[in-house]
Amino acid sequence: PPGSCRAFWGWLNAVFNKVDYERIQAVGPDRAASEWLLRCGALVRFQGSPKWQQDYNGLPTGPLGKYKIEAINATDSCIMYRGFDYLDGLEHVTEIKLEKCMYIQDECLQRLSETNNLQKSLLQLKIISCGNVTDKGILALHKLMNLKYLYLSDLPGIREKETTFHALQQALPKLELELDLE
Repeated sequence: PPGSCRAFWGWLNAVFNKVDYERIQAVGPDRAASEWLLRCGALVRFQGSPKWQQDYNGLPTGPLGKYKIEAINATDSCIMYRGFDYLDGLEHVTEIKLEKCMYIQDECLQRLSETNNLQKSLLQLKIISCGNVTDKGILALHKLMNLKYLYLSDLPGIREKETTFHALQQALPKLELELDLE
């Protein structure tokens, strides 16, 4: 029947985003988050490596805690709010790119900005072509106190551009805000 295929993929993506707290305990937050991100189609880059990791089966092995996630590229991935608990233990993430993420919405950005470790470490954030993001989600980013660069592009849900961006600049005066919005 029409729509059943879409419902199946939505269900499967929700399964991919289910947080396994025992796995986080067993392998550490960076390894567990890497597994989640790659399972959902995102890429990760580890500290000290120029190479993006995209193959789940090629994740590096080694002593617990050896590989720390430094960057996340979630382009075309199925990450969703449900999986964001994986971000809690990440202490070294300096950049995140959310592009064409159909499940990213305001609550995700709010959750991102409320993650204590990301408040300290995140320096760059790019949000591109995420149709469910509105002014409310962008305003929620004000808690990312160390954010130096924010790039926003193709976000049709943003209606009050001037007001939203002025409020964000007031909250984060050191923020370089680059906009490609119509």
